[in-house]
Amino acid sequence: MTTPQFYQLHDSSSPAVLHAIRNELTTGLLAARAAVSPKYLYDALGSRLFDAITELPEYYPTRTEGAIVKQHLPHLAQQIPKGAALIDLGAGSCEKAEKLFDALQPAHYIPIDISVDYLRNTLYRLQRQYPMTRMSGVGLDFSAELTLPPELLSLISGLPIVVFYPGSSIGNFSPDDARALLARVQALCAQGAAGSGLLIGVDLTKASEILEPAYDDALGVTASFNLNMLLNINHLIGTDFDPQDWQHVAFFDAKLSRIEMHLQAKEEVTVNWPGHSRNFKRGEAIHTENSYKWTVPGFAQLLQSAGFAAPTSYMDAKDWFSVHWALASA
Repeated sequence: MTTPQFYQLHDSSSPAVLHAIRNELTTGLLAARAAVSPKYLYDALGSRLFDAITELPEYYPTRTEGAIVKQHLPHLAQQIPKGAALIDLGAGSCEKAEKLFDALQPAHYIPIDISVDYLRNTLYRLQRQYPMTRMSGVGLDFSAELTLPPELLSLISGLPIVVFYPGSSIGNFSPDDARALLARVQALCAQGAAGSGLLIGVDLTKASEILEPAYDDALGVTASFNLNMLLNINHLIGTDFDPQDWQHVAFFDAKLSRIEMHLQAKEEVTVNWPGHSRNFKRGEAIHTENSYKWTVPGFAQLLQSAGFAAPTSYMDAKDWFSVHWALASA
């Protein structure tokens, strides 16, 4: 049995990365309309809270996507090359990719997450279960770049590259930023052998009565997930946020076809951190996440504009969610 390898390209403890984080968060908090990237939702506790969200009755995307993949996996396995390098973006617990292993039989599994530490225990477990599959965890903020270490690229040389991006996380990006990210994915896939491509899950536009509860559940788990971002920011840059001063707000903007999540000040509050402070008036908010919703034709067009071939698309019976397989080039 081989032993998983780990590559930390995003080390949040390094001076350079800490400086970039401080600059990014400070700029966002001091903006006229304060905003923080959703990647800061996912510290260790935030990742566990999101796992809990996926179990909620209101949160349909995870189970709907899973059902689509399960139903169509035999057909997907006829299109996606076996023995590929399977690159799992935002892998988290790796559970979704694991369900593909028996059908796709990847030669090398490469989960990418912002923190290698979150992947470590999972990869050791997976390696015992699939001893013939080489595994390499990569700590990387792929929202900014998608370049694998040269050593790892050498290991997968000659293999098809299959990028797996489930969960409709592409919805966190504006259409222009989503196109740029997909173009980087296409460039990575283009380095692989014939048959390389992208398997991606995408949430679809639907009634706000369905969308909004998925991001503002009755138990308040999503609210806790959003509020935990404040504790993560405190840890990262020394702010003095008190989550009790804030409330979770989520709504669907039909014009922009996106769910927006915000943290809204319950009363006037001043937030301090080294060298800076910001006064928030009652009702003033920090924009923490967007989740864009797509139509199937609209997303197919986006993929093609990023250099992919026209995709094969799969939907559930209610047309709530879609899964797309697209070759790296036409």
